[in-house]
Formats: sequence, structure tokens, C-alpha cells
Amino acid sequence: MLRFGNMTKAVAVAASLMALPTLAAAEIFKGETAGVGDPVHTMFVAFANQAGKGDVEIQVNAGQTLTKSMLKGGKGEIAFFSTVPSLVNLMSGQKRMYEKVEGAPEFAKNLRSIVGFKAGAYHPVTLSGSGIEGWGDLKGKTIFTGPPAGSASATSEALIKIITGYEAGKDYTAVRLSWGEGYTALADGKIDMMVRPAEIGSANIERFGLSGEFRVLSIPTDKVADEQMQALFGRPGRGVMSFDGGVYKGQLTGGDITALGFTQFIGTHAGVSDDVVYEATRSFWENIEEVHNTAFFLKEVTKESAFTSINVPLHAGALRYYDEAGFDVPADLR
Repeated sequence: MLRFGNMTKAVAVAASLMALPTLAAAEIFKGETAGVGDPVHTMFVAFANQAGKGDVEIQVNAGQTLTKSMLKGGKGEIAFFSTVPSLVNLMSGQKRMYEKVEGAPEFAKNLRSIVGFKAGAYHPVTLSGSGIEGWGDLKGKTIFTGPPAGSASATSEALIKIITGYEAGKDYTAVRLSWGEGYTALADGKIDMMVRPAEIGSANIERFGLSGEFRVLSIPTDKVADEQMQALFGRPGRGVMSFDGGVYKGQLTGGDITALGFTQFIGTHAGVSDDVVYEATRSFWENIEEVHNTAFFLKEVTKESAFTSINVPLHAGALRYYDEAGFDVPADLR
């Protein structure tokens, strides 16, 4: 009888433990974004932090190439990722970096979106003393245009060609490195110019004015209306924008700077639970004031800008929240 009693107690204790939620049972979702200092990293971390308040734990793997992260998202290998709208068309059309990826168009169909945002502008940065004071001075120079596998390098080189007619590898040396290596190379004088997508007022750009002077080249007025430039502005996730050059200490270009603006979005895939994405989205927007306090450029993440440049359908969980909260959801995102 004693042994039977102990067994009964043991079964009762085991049953009670099974009924309790445990940390081990909580799912941790993989997420990928760009490196520290990139606006998409800032936004993604802000999203992950707020999602955590809704009991959606996202493990952020930073310093990743967005082209690869979106592919992994389409394959269902990660649950959340940062990406660029222009990459969606490349994946669905199996072009450029996705040309040899078997099944790329099918993976693209699996992509879903959560929230879009205005990320910043392409900054063509050159230090004083580089011999570059205008676009015509780029001939024969060494220019960092972006990472080897990303889309930014192709965009930077297209921008230079439209303005100057100069071709990478022929009229100037295009250097492709990681973002961090690009900053270091410019600071060390190993390159003459860096073209860097960054938020307006970026601390990484500002640092070049803390110990000296630098220039951010502005797109010439007569080039803005150029047919090729308008085509570049019209690509998904792109557009013309201007900002006050005085936002940066030590920046030598006076007045407003005309630049190629860019937008990005946080994505997921169709296989992630509706409830998970709903809770992550709800928690993000219910704590939007805290998001706004994270960085100056995030103040533009609002109810009106939530779907900026998104070109894949919203995840069903995100859509459920937006409908409940009264957001004006574009029909093509449903």
C-alpha cells in the first residue's frame, strides 16, 4: 500500500508539472537583419523587442546579407527577416543573384510582409582632400559601392553611371566589401568615396565630421528629370528625396542634398502561425511610442506609413491586427 501511495503521488506531481508552462516549451523564432548601424537593423531590433512583450521571442542574427535572408525566409528556414522591396521582383523572376537558385519563384510566393518603413537615402561620401568635389571627379577613383552579394552595389553603380556616364571597372575602380569594411577603408584613405545607404542623420556618417570634413554629393538638378534616373527612382523601394546637408557636422555640401531614397520592410513567410504574427504586430504597434524613441528616423513609422513600398501580401496574422485596429490596408496587400 505504501508503494502504491508513493506511485500515486508521483503521478499526481508529474501531471501538475506537465500542466504548467515552461520556458523550455516557449518557441524561439529565428530572425535575420543587417549589421549594427544600418537603419534596417535598428528597425528590426525595435520590432523584435516589442514582439517580445507579446511573448513572441525573436532571436536576432545581425550582420546578414538581406538577399540571402529573404531567400531563407521564402524557404521557411527563418521566421522573420529584413528585406528590400526591389529584391522581391528579382527572386520571383529568378534574376541576378537568384538566377541559379532552383525554385526561387516558388520561394517568392511564400513571402509575406508585416510592416514597411522609410529607411533613408544613399549617401555618396568622400573626405575632404580626396580630390572629389563633384561627380565629374570620380574618374580614375576607387569607390566602395556595397557588399559583394547585395543589391546596393548594383544600385550605387547604376546611380553613378546615370549621372556621369562612368562605368565600374572601366572609368573607376568599384570595390565591394562588407559595410563595416567600407567605413574602415574610407577612414583609412584606402578608397576615395563610399556610397552608403543610411538613415538621415546617421551616426556612422556623422563620425567623419567629428575629426575632419567630408562631402555628401547631391544628385544634380538637371539629372533628376533624366529618364534613366526617373526609372531608378521608380523601382520598388526607391524614390527621390532631399535633406538638409547641415544635419551632419563637418559636411561641406551646402543647402539641401538631393538623394536616392530607399524603403524596406520586415517580412515573414506563410508558414508562421497567424497567432504568432498577430501578437508580434499588435505588440509592436501598441508600443509604437517606444519605437519612436529608439531613433529619429523611426518617428516616421506611423499608421499612415505602415505599408510603405510593400510589394508582397501581408501575413494573415498581421492583416487581422490591421483590420481590427482600423488601418487603411491597400487591396493588393490582402
